[in-house]
Amino acid sequence: MTQETLQILAEDGTLVGEEPELEFGDLIRIYRYLLLLRLLDERMIALQRQGRIGFYGAATGEEAAVIGSAYALQREDWIFPALRQGGAAILRGYPLVKYVAQLMGNKDDILKGHMQPCHFSSRDVNFVSWSSGVASQLPQAVGAAMASRYLGDHRVVMAYLGDGATSASDFHAAMNFAGIFNSPVVFFCQNNQWAISVPLSVQTASADLAMKAVAYGMPGVRVDGNDALAVYAAAKEAVDRARSEEGPTFIEAITYRMGAHSTADDPSRYRTEEEVESWQSKDPISRFRNYLLRRRILDDDKDARLRDEIEEEISLAIQFAEATGPPSPRTLLEDVYQTEAWNLREQQEELSQHPEE
Repeated sequence: MTQETLQILAEDGTLVGEEPELEFGDLIRIYRYLLLLRLLDERMIALQRQGRIGFYGAATGEEAAVIGSAYALQREDWIFPALRQGGAAILRGYPLVKYVAQLMGNKDDILKGHMQPCHFSSRDVNFVSWSSGVASQLPQAVGAAMASRYLGDHRVVMAYLGDGATSASDFHAAMNFAGIFNSPVVFFCQNNQWAISVPLSVQTASADLAMKAVAYGMPGVRVDGNDALAVYAAAKEAVDRARSEEGPTFIEAITYRMGAHSTADDPSRYRTEEEVESWQSKDPISRFRNYLLRRRILDDDKDARLRDEIEEEISLAIQFAEATGPPSPRTLLEDVYQTEAWNLREQQEELSQHPEE
């Protein structure tokens, strides 16, 4: 039997549940980052189509799941993302220009071009790069949470995954360890209905994904993933529970991937336009905007100014990143090991004998 889905905002933005305790400034900030993520994704996809970046995975339609969940964390908490959580890094202070630099792999890229685009990582915002392999970040997240518990530093780890990851062995290993060791980790599953071209109905025989948590001794929560307030409320409760040493939680956020899995995918080959259109009325940004308009926290003029401001920020970040040159060839062999290996040292010495160009 499918369990009840937490919802606070109806699809038209009207209030149908209990509002979480958030100040007006928090609500505007959440809306700003929802909008930033949508507009940023649009621009990055355009850049990829123009050959200016190599790859991109957008969160279009899933913005409330990303921003609402990350907003529940504290600064010292850690995020272990999957493909679509770059917006969470920006929310936590990852500079927009560094975001674009990573996609281009230029000399301002924190990772020095070592990682594929969309594999953001920054110690400054406690954001760990994912590894492309589905669910491989989950055992790592549980390990970090276990370390936090042993150290007694009360940090919480947010581990993101998609519905397809629940079919991977790493998911089950991570859930089992988290349950056994009472790890302060929140598994946040963005159930966007498709694991690339594989629908949810082929992923599991379970009535829902949240029920999988029961077997591992933790609560399973089901939330409307297009409702930013409901996502925040569910995530905040789970984060507080983890911080209070009450153990892990699994959250299933019901959402939808409005676009392609990535710029290397053509969703028209495996799903219908009617399906996509049926989810458009559930758009998370329109829903939250309507809520703010009803509360008179936002008006059309303020919304327009905010959009212009964000577009300008994105344009400036792109302009700066494209004016930045590639990383030095020496960086190819840097930051591979903590202590430089002899063979890499030899290669660096050989490389230094040739001009940079």
